[in-house]
Amino acid sequence: MDNSAPPRRSLLILSKGAQQITTLPSLLPEYRLLRGTVRDIAQADDVLAWGRKPSALRAQAVAKDAGLPLLTVEDGFLRSVGLGAEDPPLSLIVDPVGIYYDATAPSRLEQLIPVPLTQAQILRAHTLQASWCEERVSKYNGARIEACELPRPCVLVADQTFGDASLQGATANDFERMLEAALTEHPHSTVAVKVHPDVVAGRKQGHFDLAKLHKHPRIHLISDNRHPAELMPSVQAVYVMTSQLGFDAMLWNVPVHTFGMPFYAGWGLTIDALPAPVRRQPVSLEQLLHAALVEYPRYVDPETGAPCEPETVLAWLGIQRRMRSRLPHDLQMVGFSKWKHPLVLDFFDGSSIRFLGRFSRRRLATPVITWGCQHDTPLTKKVGKHLGRVEDGFLRSVGLGAKKTRPLSWVFDDLGIYYDATRPSRLEHLLQNEPWTSGLLQRAAALREAICAAGVTKYNLPGTTWKRPAGVEKVILVPGQVESDASIRFGAHRIRRNLDLLKEVRERHPLAWLLYKPHPEVLAGTREAGEGEERTSDWCNQVVGDVPFHQLLSEVDEVHVLTSQSGFEALLRGVPVTTYGQPFYAGWGLTRDLGMSTEVQARRTRRLSLDELVAATLIRYPIYVSRITRKFTTPERTLVEIENWDEVHTQGRLPTWREMIQRLLLSVLKPRPRNS
Repeated sequence: MDNSAPPRRSLLILSKGAQQITTLPSLLPEYRLLRGTVRDIAQADDVLAWGRKPSALRAQAVAKDAGLPLLTVEDGFLRSVGLGAEDPPLSLIVDPVGIYYDATAPSRLEQLIPVPLTQAQILRAHTLQASWCEERVSKYNGARIEACELPRPCVLVADQTFGDASLQGATANDFERMLEAALTEHPHSTVAVKVHPDVVAGRKQGHFDLAKLHKHPRIHLISDNRHPAELMPSVQAVYVMTSQLGFDAMLWNVPVHTFGMPFYAGWGLTIDALPAPVRRQPVSLEQLLHAALVEYPRYVDPETGAPCEPETVLAWLGIQRRMRSRLPHDLQMVGFSKWKHPLVLDFFDGSSIRFLGRFSRRRLATPVITWGCQHDTPLTKKVGKHLGRVEDGFLRSVGLGAKKTRPLSWVFDDLGIYYDATRPSRLEHLLQNEPWTSGLLQRAAALREAICAAGVTKYNLPGTTWKRPAGVEKVILVPGQVESDASIRFGAHRIRRNLDLLKEVRERHPLAWLLYKPHPEVLAGTREAGEGEERTSDWCNQVVGDVPFHQLLSEVDEVHVLTSQSGFEALLRGVPVTTYGQPFYAGWGLTRDLGMSTEVQARRTRRLSLDELVAATLIRYPIYVSRITRKFTTPERTLVEIENWDEVHTQGRLPTWREMIQRLLLSVLKPRPRNS
């Protein structure tokens, strides 16, 4: 019996713009997409039309001439970070009946809105509404989260782009009438006029004479790219023609006046200047929201390329908004090597970046971020503000930093840096002061268990296995470090050499089986060995090289470290840790500490659970950026990408020419690995 799936229908895409949308295959999985011209019509089963654009009218004519069905699609109401020309859509509307913004004819959305809801669906609509406001999202989400000081009291009028298909013939005169109504109906309020983001970006034209508006004493012009979430808490009412801003206002429970007939008008939920089609009868807000956000669009997970629910896209867009807005708009970077420059643009997306090769009194008026803490002293002699320092995070990559393997996490620290025990750091502040919620600790516990189950560490290098010798009562693992590393310079106290650490452990544990593991970058030859490190075999029972660290942890009884992150990784797996320096995880009651100064002990007085340590170190402190989307992500998703390092695809963007060349070289040269 042939159980193979039926062949997919071929969908002809004529629009050059639509042909470039990288998420379209995931949003239309039931079709084989045929990116072509009219000459390819014989190979097509259906023709795609994007809304009511001129290209859609052409597609409609082609489909009619060929006797083929027309598939009408449009962006969803929760679309992307950037505008259409910058980011592909994460939601798509497929409407076989009409299209939602054409009130002259029925649409599938109109059919879905009046459908009665179950209690579960009502609750879901409520939750989506709350999440929409909490995550501060909208259709487009590229605008930064910035306070918008509007005069009080205030009402909002929304402009739209000239020629917008949803306007259904509305003219500049209609927009003037809407503005006059807002001024008349709210005589004691300022009227704020918001210009469409595409007009702000200079791509399109609006309906108002901006110079004239500037002169009106009661009109406040919002000409920069303000996000709806920053406006809604400050306004008493919103006036729209057909703009989605009215839909946003409904989600924020702000009264909406419509002067056109958008999809959300005519249902008894808005104050409408035009009569509604008889097809539209009063419904609840929950019915409207459930239809518009759950039933009508389809969504794609930006990180997996798989179909998903609106909650996934909403949460992801919320992360992008928060992370893109966390630092000032203008930043200057010092001490970042050339290969890190593209990474800076990803990890500090949302800010305008300038790279400095050297310090300048004139330039340092803009906040400065540095790699590591080696620039702290020269910066104290300059004007300007040193905003903070950057270093690799704790879930980094598969491969070494010295080999320029792309990191998935960095940390940004505005107080110090986690390995510098001579002063407080943001991580230390979190560990000492952060209020822990049960939800955060449950998340930390689940993340810790997932990391251990996956065998993930900082570098995740392959290697051989190691078994403890038979009959040995105690095995102690002593990880080596790069002795020139800043974590020893700023985190060690009494001992500062690998050999001295090993001697100390041997003196304290003369009968134990000591296992010494040199640092991976020393083994790889990318960093120098420590002073006298060739004599480590004199003070231990065995030196191991390419055994994965997580595999060793399952065989040893204790781990003794100077300041190495290996101690943190051992704690995650329940292995007792003794510290001889002052690493970030020492001093909280989770380790046996033999090398801490009284100053550090005085700062670290809180007793922590392991999951509290994990919550601060892996969830609250680092910044994560996906290899797939080059956008901000979560530690949980980072763990998945590390586990599937060799299977990363480029969902949401086209590969660069460098990446294509690299893939070609890898396919030709495999199995001979290259050193970069």
